[in-house]
Amino acid sequence: MSATTLLLPFALPPAEHAKDLLAALDAPALACLLARAQPGRRQDSEPFAAALPHEALLANASADNSPTVAHALMQNLGLTPPDGHWFVLQPVHFHVARDHLVLTDLRQLDLDDTQSRDLFNAAQPLFEELGHAVRFGNARYWFLQAAAWRDLRTCTPDAAAGHNVDIWLPRGTDERGWRRLHNEVQMLWHTHPLNEQREARGQRRVNALWLWGGSSTQDAWPQRYAQILAGAPVVTTDTDTRFDDAPVASALAGDWGSWLAAMQGIETRHAAPLLDALRSGASTRVILQLTDAQRVREWQVSRAGVRKFWRTPSLARLAG
Repeated sequence: MSATTLLLPFALPPAEHAKDLLAALDAPALACLLARAQPGRRQDSEPFAAALPHEALLANASADNSPTVAHALMQNLGLTPPDGHWFVLQPVHFHVARDHLVLTDLRQLDLDDTQSRDLFNAAQPLFEELGHAVRFGNARYWFLQAAAWRDLRTCTPDAAAGHNVDIWLPRGTDERGWRRLHNEVQMLWHTHPLNEQREARGQRRVNALWLWGGSSTQDAWPQRYAQILAGAPVVTTDTDTRFDDAPVASALAGDWGSWLAAMQGIETRHAAPLLDALRSGASTRVILQLTDAQRVREWQVSRAGVRKFWRTPSLARLAG
């Protein structure tokens, strides 16, 4: 391999915890790569962007709207992408804060294919009565056709996770049409036996839907992003591209103990082998792309750079 790009979402710790977290993180290979690298791109997203920085990078898109991923994701889940404008539709849980609703991270929902199919089958007539075709992909991903909503600004669920949903809900032409339909589904699911069973087992109720990722046949389809969402192997071409989202769930939950464990795993899976590859000549360059909810920080380290032994290994750059 000549070059490797390693994209690590939420590998940048929050400023208020950075000092303590970096003191506790034992990652000598990552520290060596960072200390001996040249700084590259520094990019900051606008507050309330529609996609997280790593999502925009993966989709090669701006963060002004959620990536146009619906058709590519359908394709990766084994569905034939139909004509028209389609959205990704995901069953989710809204929990009640003091005076607003908050979107729970979808990784915490624990919804299997059978349960998801039951909820899909119950809601399908509501969509079709209004002329919206729907498709079932898997437990996490459904798809909805809605040409009238093509101008909606929608946000990715990870961008909205843990936040007041009012800020992140679809906005634009006929947003009321979506809200009316969504309310009908919520009322239907409120008394659905599955939710009663889930609550009795101590699981979260599935009480809402998240609409995003609208695309048409003429749009560019972000295949790499869709492959990652679908859990499929990422196909790369001229460079070796690696992506590891292990820190994401921990960061979204503010669980910094498990974040440290995730970062230790990245040290073993990626940083140490990449450092060895540079030292042996198997690789000539490593590009590190690290993000959080608003920042992208990039460093590039070459084979010659990693030999600069006078630069003491340090994780300090993660705090900047």
